[in-house]
Amino acid sequence: MMQQYLRIKAQYPDVLLFYRMGDFYELFYDDAEKAARLLDITLTHRGVSAGEPIPMAGVPFQSVDQYLAKLVRLGESVAICEQVGDPEAGRGPVERRVVRIVTPGTLTDAGLLDERAESVLLAATWERRRLGLAWLNLAAGALRVMETELAALASELERIRPAEILLPESARLPVLEGSGVPLKRLPDWQFDRTTAQDLLSRQFGTRDLSGFGCDDLPLAVSAAGALLEYARLTQGASLAHLRGMTVERVTDFVRLDAATRRNLELTETLRGESAPTLFSVLDTCETSMGSRLLRHWLHHPLRHRPPRELRLQAIAELVGDGRSTSTALRAELKAVADIERIATRIALGSARPRDLSALRDSLARVATLKTLAASLQAQRLAEIRSDLVLPEEVLARLQRAIKDVPAAFVRDGGVIAEGYDAELDELRSIQANCGEFLLQMEARERARTGISNLKVEYNKVHGFYIEVTRAQSDKVPDDYRRRQTLKNAERYITPELKRFEDKALSAQERAAARERMLYEELLAWLGEYVPALQRIARAVAELDVLTTLAERAVALDYRAPEYSDEPVIEIEGGRHPVVERQTPHFIANDARLGPGRRLLVITGPNMGGKSTYMRQVALIVLLACCGSFVPASRALIGPVDQIFTRIGAADDLAGGRSTFMVEMSEAANILHNATETSLVLMDEVGRGTSTFDGLALAWAIACHLLTVNRSHTLFATHYFELTRLASLYPDAANVHLDAVEHGDKVVFLHTVNEGPASQSYGLQVAALAGVPPRVIAHARKHLQWLEEQGWGQSRQGDLFAPRPDPGPTAPEPHPALEALRALEPDEMSPRQALEKLYELKRLCE
Repeated sequence: MMQQYLRIKAQYPDVLLFYRMGDFYELFYDDAEKAARLLDITLTHRGVSAGEPIPMAGVPFQSVDQYLAKLVRLGESVAICEQVGDPEAGRGPVERRVVRIVTPGTLTDAGLLDERAESVLLAATWERRRLGLAWLNLAAGALRVMETELAALASELERIRPAEILLPESARLPVLEGSGVPLKRLPDWQFDRTTAQDLLSRQFGTRDLSGFGCDDLPLAVSAAGALLEYARLTQGASLAHLRGMTVERVTDFVRLDAATRRNLELTETLRGESAPTLFSVLDTCETSMGSRLLRHWLHHPLRHRPPRELRLQAIAELVGDGRSTSTALRAELKAVADIERIATRIALGSARPRDLSALRDSLARVATLKTLAASLQAQRLAEIRSDLVLPEEVLARLQRAIKDVPAAFVRDGGVIAEGYDAELDELRSIQANCGEFLLQMEARERARTGISNLKVEYNKVHGFYIEVTRAQSDKVPDDYRRRQTLKNAERYITPELKRFEDKALSAQERAAARERMLYEELLAWLGEYVPALQRIARAVAELDVLTTLAERAVALDYRAPEYSDEPVIEIEGGRHPVVERQTPHFIANDARLGPGRRLLVITGPNMGGKSTYMRQVALIVLLACCGSFVPASRALIGPVDQIFTRIGAADDLAGGRSTFMVEMSEAANILHNATETSLVLMDEVGRGTSTFDGLALAWAIACHLLTVNRSHTLFATHYFELTRLASLYPDAANVHLDAVEHGDKVVFLHTVNEGPASQSYGLQVAALAGVPPRVIAHARKHLQWLEEQGWGQSRQGDLFAPRPDPGPTAPEPHPALEALRALEPDEMSPRQALEKLYELKRLCE
């Protein structure tokens, strides 16, 4: 057995091998020690190799999913080695082989997947500065490819959020090594373009790939070929549900770089938590398919106006005349299972009985969804309705084949419904009627033999038998054959009872085999309908997202944005969708950017709401680009190609970058890539270095954004000198968030007004944070001294205008210092030094 294990393990040296032995998956040697550490299971020993005990650890077959889920979360891959031979077929170990490999990026099992998030496998390759990407959501059967600049890799990783990355062996790139995502290196030849084209063409059943629009994407095609072969290897089966691929272009979506996705907290907070985020506020989807699609929409706002408007029209109808229909649709959607992932498991042959019962019940709801949607007129809703075409034969067969509440596993029996198969019904009848047959036979034999205490019984050791006491043995008929002798009784078998025994004892085994065969036959038949099931799943998911956004619009008082072909962002009564849910009495504010007003210098107190204001503008624009209603009383949004943010302070110690270096890297990215239709958020640029360095950089960056990039820019700062920009550049304007002082305290008004702020209230905020009063008092005195010396008198002046350097005036010297300076220590005796020390002490009192 260990020879067999070592032979199989040699084929999978880099993954943990779960080796099936009876009711357990066992691990040996290094795998056992590693699994025991990671899973917190017992490490034991079994047998001896080279005089040393063999380490062993195991997990129960019935609960393997929970252990696999933990290993996958830790970035591990596991080869599942099953018993595929017949234990009764011969001597020696049962034949075993690896039937699939579970990796972080190739999950399809319901127990291993987050139902509201995607698990994505990404392959990447590049030449010079060109990057080819292919990524596969195996559970959904969705393959996408794109090419872009190599410099955009970090941004794409943040957008796609892969669970596992495939790379050529020769590839090295720091951004991937430090991403924290499990990396799998494949031989370079697996990224060969010609081989990839052949593999993909065979997979899709096409002559070539020209129909997918990827003729000009050689690197992406190479990555897709390597990805497809890896996915097939891990699943141990053909990917029948993968019927095509989608080409994504950089120009399809509003670009959001990695920093922007983090700073806007779309689906994850800066602390890495799932709430509160934009997604957590909006996600009231009734299905897990809808939640995943909503997450995708938020990370892929649309650049082009027509598809946005189609979504917006659909939501507007669901909010208006179709509101009651929308409510009814959501009630039906609540009972719809994850058809998308069930279809994948059907294609891979891994669907479980309860997947099929859930599919049956969900398909029954699809017809109701289509009927309810019949009254809706919006174009996108009509298109969705046409996709809700129910394959009636699938529903009919599932209703006939699967029990109302089937067992969890086929091996347990009780999956196929009565009446579906006559042979299975007969075998089940034999098992069910066994007791009745024994009672009937007992009654007949008592009457025939005259033995009143004769018994017909069964046990697992001796099977069926007729038991007669020794006192009555002289009445036993000639056709009885002795089976067992007991102290006070004899047990017999008859030809009739033997025939029934053979039939009954084999009935359970034959029924289980018949049920497995019928189930596998049903899965194979359903495989032909996977494309139809995927189409229905996509339609249900989009219907769920649209009705959810309509429900959110009503519940949260969102309004439909307007779109313009002019470069403009005008927002009236805008609110931050997340902060307003956490803060009572949120103050709405306006924002206006466009020709003649391209940069807003935002000043005001700490804690006054500058960052919230900037983020809410970005989120309103993003939601409008998703085709959603927005948290504002009115919003007019022109073309937007990118959203950039430079917010917050964070270092990258592992990458050797200080906080200021990170800040400048993000600023450089913006200055190199922002265009006239980009939205740029700059918060406190330059604060990571000396005051004058930081001020000079902030001034120069703002001027560049105004004169070169000409982007829509929100520029928050505590450098009051920057408010001078509004008087030098006609496209710049000052706005501020105000506050009022009440005694030693400050009240933040959170209202955006035109013009510059007067002060930052930093000391008051420090007091609110709990800084000791003694420190605050000291700071207040020092601030007064700095202002008296002229350090703060040039707030509104020209940054580069010549000015005298007043410099701080030295305070009057202390007598003790004068006396100390007059001392000559080398000329003093110890007694003189002691006397001088007493004198200095008196001067300090």
